Amino acid sequence: MVERGDRIGRTAAYGAAAALVPYLVIKVSWVVGSLLGLLPVGRGFSLGGWLVLNTVTIGMAAAGITLGLALVRPWGMRIPGRLVGFVAWVGSGFLVSILPFVAVSALVNSGTGGSEGSDNSAGDAAMPGWEAVLLQCSFVGTGIALAIALPAYLWRRWPHALRRPERPGTRTSAGSLWPAVTGAVTGLAWLYWAVGGSLGIAHRDERPAGWHVLAGVSACWALAASAAVPALVRRRPTRLPYPFLLALAWLGSGSMFAWSGWRLPATVYVALAHPSDVSYPENVAVAVALHATAVLTGAGILRALARAARGPESVPDSAEQPAERVGRHP
Repeated sequence: MVERGDRIGRTAAYGAAAALVPYLVIKVSWVVGSLLGLLPVGRGFSLGGWLVLNTVTIGMAAAGITLGLALVRPWGMRIPGRLVGFVAWVGSGFLVSILPFVAVSALVNSGTGGSEGSDNSAGDAAMPGWEAVLLQCSFVGTGIALAIALPAYLWRRWPHALRRPERPGTRTSAGSLWPAVTGAVTGLAWLYWAVGGSLGIAHRDERPAGWHVLAGVSACWALAASAAVPALVRRRPTRLPYPFLLALAWLGSGSMFAWSGWRLPATVYVALAHPSDVSYPENVAVAVALHATAVLTGAGILRALARAARGPESVPDSAEQPAERVGRHP
């Protein structure tokens, strides 16, 4: 059974890398086409801003393809574990938000006849439909494939990371629990906006269905991660399986860090430059505060998970057999 799961995981890793190739090709064509004057610049962007945005996404796609191959090729086991873990964490955070967003937006738009949810980085309504389909297929395919490939890689490299640490009931410091509080506050704020709340909203009429969907998805992941953190850092027995709680905290914290880290610079730019052709529904000061809190919370949860995975300090172990040590070293 383990060998079969490993084979499926390896196949999925190749699939994750292949699924991002269309996205990479489209983004490269946008950059080249814009430089040559063959393709229009996205609405709300200057040529320089458009090139920077799409160059960044090209780098992200290349990193995603490399990650997919690293999860299956032998050289992937030699890459520093922290680097692989960080890239996988950020990539998973992006994908677990975009997959529900794409699915729910498609259902909403099928009933309203709209065309939201294609690709937020496109910025231009003139994007051909086939490009939008390919971009969405890249996101969906990569997300599903990584969800299968990543656990198999973790089991090969760090099998202990998927097991509950020993010695439940270890005392928990406040430094491990603050991300649960800030994550819950941020998630509740996003949930309030998703269901139509207007406090902190500057332009009430500029909230499309996709905006509500993305706010709701972000809220769900933030609240899920915040709920899972206390059970993980305290290492107390729970009714839910430990790998399930670990997945909630891992994916939820990655979602907060990745998406808010992506939107924070753009929000700061709008707050400082006040471009005439770009406006956000939410008050930009409130949005900046929430995104900054989400980034810090995501990083805090990841740090708490790493500390919990290391288990208890070595001090209790060193005190288990004092008499034996005294006998050896009088």
